[in-house]
Amino acid sequence: VQLQASGGGLVQAGGSLRLSCAASGRTYGIYAMGWLRQAPGKAREFVAQILLSGSSTVHADAVKGRFTISGDNAKNMVFLQMNSLKLEDTAVYYCAGSRGPSGVGRSWAPDFWGQGTLVTVSS
Repeated sequence: VQLQASGGGLVQAGGSLRLSCAASGRTYGIYAMGWLRQAPGKAREFVAQILLSGSSTVHADAVKGRFTISGDNAKNMVFLQMNSLKLEDTAVYYCAGSRGPSGVGRSWAPDFWGQGTLVTVSS
């Protein structure tokens, strides 16, 4: 599976961005997709996850109420709508996926990753 993420950029604090991730290749049987991020000098952290079968979602506490993950199964795409962005949301955002139930939320261990897309929030 290949994942292509897009939509990152520079935005002012309080603004919004929408990230997209398109899956291609052997997409049959993908169980979950989601987003993780890595800020400069920090470890990679979980952001949001969606189960493609029933569209159940999980969001990290740090983004709950501001970010919303959604998916389009027909197009093999996942989106992350980011509102009320804060300076601390600045990071490289990675799209990822798994073929089985390899954890939920912070314990999720994706099987495959896309390239990152940089989100920079300015004051």
